[in-house]
Amino acid sequence: MAFLNVYLNFNGNCEAAFNHYKSVFGGEFDTFSRFSDMPPSEAPLPESEANKIMHVSLPVGTAGCVLMGSDCPPTFTGGVQGNLFNVSVTADSKEEADRLFKALSEDGKVSMPIADTFWGAYFGMCADMFGVQWMVSCDAKA
Repeated sequence: MAFLNVYLNFNGNCEAAFNHYKSVFGGEFDTFSRFSDMPPSEAPLPESEANKIMHVSLPVGTAGCVLMGSDCPPTFTGGVQGNLFNVSVTADSKEEADRLFKALSEDGKVSMPIADTFWGAYFGMCADMFGVQWMVSCDAKA
């Protein structure tokens, strides 16, 4: 069966974002590589891009989910950090949902405070300090 992972593109702050996500979700990076780790090519990257993140992956939870990301150097097209999506996180308890929501919304913007909802979930929405949109929820009975 196929499964989905989220891949986030950043404009130079991928490392800061993923260090933050690591502090929120715990765990260790499966992959953490910089553009300087690439073999030399005929069209080398500018030195200003060498320390940026080529690929990072952080396993989240126990269901095999992986949050992945990279910086998009100016020479790459189409890599835009946008807000036409939300990353949805389902917690096991209200306490865990509160912890995640607080950490993700810190220095960001809350668009829907986390609370019990009419559809039976404990749910909130926010943008983190990097502009990534998050939905945090758990079953209200948890």
